[in-house]
Amino acid sequence: MLRRSLIAVSSAILLSGCVSLGEDPPERLMGLTAQATVPAGTAKVARDTQAVSVAMPALPSQLRNQRIAVQTGMTFAYLPKVAWVDTPGALFRSVLAETIEAKTGRFVPDHRNASITPDNRLGGTLIAFQLLGGQGQVLVTYDATLARAGSDEVKTRRFEARVPVVGEDAASVTAGLNQAANQVAAEVADWIGQG
Repeated sequence: MLRRSLIAVSSAILLSGCVSLGEDPPERLMGLTAQATVPAGTAKVARDTQAVSVAMPALPSQLRNQRIAVQTGMTFAYLPKVAWVDTPGALFRSVLAETIEAKTGRFVPDHRNASITPDNRLGGTLIAFQLLGGQGQVLVTYDATLARAGSDEVKTRRFEARVPVVGEDAASVTAGLNQAANQVAAEVADWIGQG
């Protein structure tokens, strides 16, 4: 019995050197903040015809993770030792939803609440959300689609923002991407507000 226990313990010790439970966590987690916000205590009653659903954006493969992407020519890499708190799509969707509600006054339900189905549906693809390596700027590109219940018409528009950054460090890149994301979100909100 003692021998079996010693063998099991020895095996566990040997395996612990071979098995990795994942890579080291990043030193810092970064996020985005909406510049246009709905004030606390704001109450409203909204009709489905005025509410807007904002879908989670589709993402290209290089953005389907929590790393901060760096594009140099046709290749992609990631900033070391830093990551987003969520995927770029989820972070951008939060900024977009808050900005639309703040700028248009329209109700934007949480995308996880399937019981609310507004007549206006915004979807799209976050084509770019990255540092342009060696160019001193970040790029955010969003291909938006807007559909309305009862209509067979779908509107599409590409929104893009390039923002200069002072360096290629995590803080500078994150600040630049936050500014670019807010710029794109404000333009999308204006587009929706025209309809």
